[in-house]
Amino acid sequence: MAKTSWKPGNMIYPLPAVMVTCRDKGQDNIITIAWTGTICTNPPMTYISVRPERHSYEMIKNSGEFVINLTTKQLTRATDFCGVRSGRDVDKFKEARLTKEEAQVVDAPIIAESPVNIECKVEKIVPLGSHHMFMAKVVNIMVDDDYMEDNGRFALEKTNPLIYSHGGYYETGKKLGTFGYSVRKKKKRKKPNGRKK
Repeated sequence: MAKTSWKPGNMIYPLPAVMVTCRDKGQDNIITIAWTGTICTNPPMTYISVRPERHSYEMIKNSGEFVINLTTKQLTRATDFCGVRSGRDVDKFKEARLTKEEAQVVDAPIIAESPVNIECKVEKIVPLGSHHMFMAKVVNIMVDDDYMEDNGRFALEKTNPLIYSHGGYYETGKKLGTFGYSVRKKKKRKKPNGRKK
């Protein structure tokens, strides 16, 4: 198989496209982020990487808190809008027609239309170059009851999560497997009379 060598760059796609909400000095804002993910399970920790020139950067740096709001197919337009317009110039909640509600633990707004709101407290800011990484502890999660199953499982896949890849937004596709399926032993089927095959 032939391959071409490219200059170093970000090629880890797809990624979640999330809307991060923050508050500082009475002002609320939303910033769309693709550079985000899990960095630790216990304690639960996540990160977002933000350019220092972005309006939300100083807000998050000053407050030390933010909320990661997961997005869906229905939130695609709002997600894009909040990534290309500055909170210095517009009220993104108003312009994107998003419902503002209060977080439970941190002093920041959440987006009501988001199926999952992840409340975070900044632990460390790491200057990396074009972006600075906000490493944060997850202090609370709010989930939409519409996607809770009877067994207590949250069916995130039913929200039609939005993902980002090379400048494009996509909805998720069909399920191909579950964790560990490649090594899981196949269950033996029973014959009609109850005996195993």
